[in-house]
Amino acid sequence: MARQVLPGAFNSRAMKPIHAALAAALALPALAHAQAPGQTAADPFQWLEDIDAPKAMSWVEGQNARTAGRLETDPRYATFHAQARAIFTAKDRIPWPEFRAGGIDNFWQDAEHIHGVWRHAGLASYRTAAPAWDVTLDLDALSKAEGKNWIWKGADCRKPAETLCLVRLSNGGGDAVEIREYDTVSKAFVANGFHFAEGKQSTDWIDADHLAVAREWTPGEVTASGYAYVVKIVGRDGSAREVFRGDKADVSAQPAVLHGAGGKADALLVRRGVSFFESEYQLIGAAGATRVPLPKKADLEAYVDGQAVFALKEAWGGFGAGALISYDLKALQADAAHAKPTLIFQPGPRQAIQSVESTDSRLVVNLLDEVKGAVDVYGFTGGKWSGAKRLPLPKDATFTLRATASADDQLFVAAEGFLDPTSLWLADAGAVTAAQVKALPARFDASKDEVRQYWATSSDGTKIPYFVVWPKAAKLDGSTPTIMYGYGGFEIAKPPIYLPEMGKIWLERGGAYVIANIRGGGEFGPAWHDAVLREKRQLSFDDFAAVARDMTARGLTSPRRLGIYGRSNGGVLTTVSLTQHPELWNAVVVESPLIDMLRYHKLSAGASWIGEYGDPDVPADAAFIGKYSGYQNLKAGVKYPEAYITTNTRDDRVHPGHARKFAAKLEAMGVPYLYYEQTFGGHANDADPELNARRWARHYVYLAQKLMD
Repeated sequence: MARQVLPGAFNSRAMKPIHAALAAALALPALAHAQAPGQTAADPFQWLEDIDAPKAMSWVEGQNARTAGRLETDPRYATFHAQARAIFTAKDRIPWPEFRAGGIDNFWQDAEHIHGVWRHAGLASYRTAAPAWDVTLDLDALSKAEGKNWIWKGADCRKPAETLCLVRLSNGGGDAVEIREYDTVSKAFVANGFHFAEGKQSTDWIDADHLAVAREWTPGEVTASGYAYVVKIVGRDGSAREVFRGDKADVSAQPAVLHGAGGKADALLVRRGVSFFESEYQLIGAAGATRVPLPKKADLEAYVDGQAVFALKEAWGGFGAGALISYDLKALQADAAHAKPTLIFQPGPRQAIQSVESTDSRLVVNLLDEVKGAVDVYGFTGGKWSGAKRLPLPKDATFTLRATASADDQLFVAAEGFLDPTSLWLADAGAVTAAQVKALPARFDASKDEVRQYWATSSDGTKIPYFVVWPKAAKLDGSTPTIMYGYGGFEIAKPPIYLPEMGKIWLERGGAYVIANIRGGGEFGPAWHDAVLREKRQLSFDDFAAVARDMTARGLTSPRRLGIYGRSNGGVLTTVSLTQHPELWNAVVVESPLIDMLRYHKLSAGASWIGEYGDPDVPADAAFIGKYSGYQNLKAGVKYPEAYITTNTRDDRVHPGHARKFAAKLEAMGVPYLYYEQTFGGHANDADPELNARRWARHYVYLAQKLMD
């Protein structure tokens, strides 16, 4: 089931002057914020929240010109851009697969296909070095024909034939999408087919003529977070029957059809998102909705052999937090209140489930064990789950479940490491076999580098793991230029991954790269995340600072040579790190960030994240949020490192106003900074490979200027 959209995590692929009078007017509000956390004075930069207002966009244009003049004229920019462009548009990248109609679908972008093409090949052909691709839909041609900037957001094809698909298109890259029915045989949109205008919406096939749909049915019929809370069954004849209505105070409502043999709809579930982490699952039947007996912190993961599989995010019913359990669907339908769940797997204290998928007859579980990956499979026979059987995949790797088949037990698994190029494996969950079918060629010379794992001690004594990728010949004298990445939120783990542009542009020039596995992530399951929720958030920032100090103490780097990078929720981390510990780093990249934490819930999808950060409208919550919020805690007279702040105009998940206001406030205080705002691409910021290459070239020029010069 699709989960609520997160405020983003680092993934470089799938990282005008203000008048002096205004500066003077800002000084008192800034001091007032610092003295009385949670009490907001009038915000002189709130006008920058008006995304497309001429005044705001004129400010953006001026900022972009200034930053481009600094970064894009650096002699290194052309080289960095060429190297990044070669990586992002390379023809020998792995074409990521999706199973469909007995073959493989792939969405592909390169220098000739900037918007991209959706294409198809047979499985046997896909396994060859040069698959015989057949283009199903050309987004460059469609964008040109319709005068739109179409960005691909995926397709959902009806089983079992999988020839009719619901294609999701974003005009500019935001989360809001237009949904159209597409015929992959005739290669045309279906005349008078299913079509839903742009919005933040979700759909699922019930049968050939009916969909379960959650969307904004009438103007304003969305939650405070901007998501749907009403689910209807829509017929091809134009009918729309309401089957579930949540509450406007909820985060969202999303339908999930449980598809059984031959793609038949065995049941319809609706996830009512009460908060970001709390939900209720309703089983929709002829008599209405029946609640599935679960704790509020539980996620639907898969449906296989009549078993609905859930991951528990809190201890419940004798199961520990992190447990994977299942309900028999027929038992739920007969008497949900008395149905008994079955344990599938209980992770240990140093383990965490990363993702769960199903094939035709197997459940597939992607694990982290001491921040190292493994993939296990389970079968359900005779009313019981079998013990785990581990797929024979590379050791000490990070895995991603790329695609699973519904007609058989095949699946694709990607494997990677900091210095190990990504490879793709075709596995059989039934036979418990796996074979490599494709591999990314090395994008940088990794022979001179090594990976180390260390543990830092945080403010409360907790040991925080971190990975260091650095030159074997580096001296422990603090001289190594180092980029430190952190996220620390929403139970999103950050294990080792292969970053070609980082290796080529940074490691090959003698730099080092660090991932800090701070609390708030999912490296060790729900407890690692829950340890820093709401009023405990400061511990996450303490973890990050502890890693920086530990690296300095070991001689791995020094404040002069240390830079930090974070995006989205990582923008909270980097701006708090800048304001609380300006002495620990010399470069700060803040991308697509949350920053004004006393207004985040009023901007874009922010209200959906109250479960993570707290509610600024509640005085007690505003007090602890105000103590750390980067926007409120900038102080006059402090020497801050020059930050590079960047965002996207069309980001409808994390509002660009956060980044804009922070930059404007820095300028009004006379603090050096750089600001750049890409005008399309959405939250991911990587929809266009050419613009993505320029983006990373600017990032690395800034980091080189600050840390290598």
